[in-house]
Amino acid sequence: MDELFQSAVLPKPTETRPLLGLTVLAVEDSRFACEALRLLCLRSGARIRRADCLTSARRHLKVYRPSVLIVDVGLPDGSGIDLIAEAAASSPRIAVILGSSGDDTQASAAVLAGADGFLAKPVVSLAEFQETVLSHLPDTRQPKGPRRLPHDVVQPDQIAFQDDMLHLSSVLSDLGNLSLVDYAARFAAGVALTADDEALLDAAKAVSSEVERAPASVATSSAVHDFADLVAMRIDRQMAI
Repeated sequence: MDELFQSAVLPKPTETRPLLGLTVLAVEDSRFACEALRLLCLRSGARIRRADCLTSARRHLKVYRPSVLIVDVGLPDGSGIDLIAEAAASSPRIAVILGSSGDDTQASAAVLAGADGFLAKPVVSLAEFQETVLSHLPDTRQPKGPRRLPHDVVQPDQIAFQDDMLHLSSVLSDLGNLSLVDYAARFAAGVALTADDEALLDAAKAVSSEVERAPASVATSSAVHDFADLVAMRIDRQMAI
């Protein structure tokens, strides 16, 4: 489908739904973070699909081409940077490719790999989300006339947060696997930013520091066990509610 015909059949963006007609593929392993993206897309008029790992994302991209690709840098089966590079080199190219992470130092790596921009977690501001996507779209996909920026901030469902804690608990069942512990810490940091959970964020950062400082003793470190206990407390608290 050529660009002229595609722009003719897609719904036209409006002031309140500036992303109307667009499809977003969110490559995000956190259900909580993806729930925030789903709400942002819903409020903006875009449709969303989710892939929770590189393997799933590549399967999606073989079947259809989204308008917008949002890729979390830290994924369970590899780096999202690799997927960004693949998508940027593909033809025809996806209109907007964005990297995302709770670690904003990953922004330069994402852009160097071919991303058009970067969304630093937490991604909960409707205005920031819309402006980041719109700034990389052609004029034909922009809403007409002046547009007031919304001040809304989305609040994902706590059930999705509980799902992420259960996932973390499963990953942390093998504390002897350094790569899994490292992944768990990075995953938890992203979730904690979206949930505004400072205690969880501090615990995740402590584990990441331990992985860098003394990888051989991570399995027995107090930081890792405190981290696992904190995750268990989050699960117990939610079950009690």
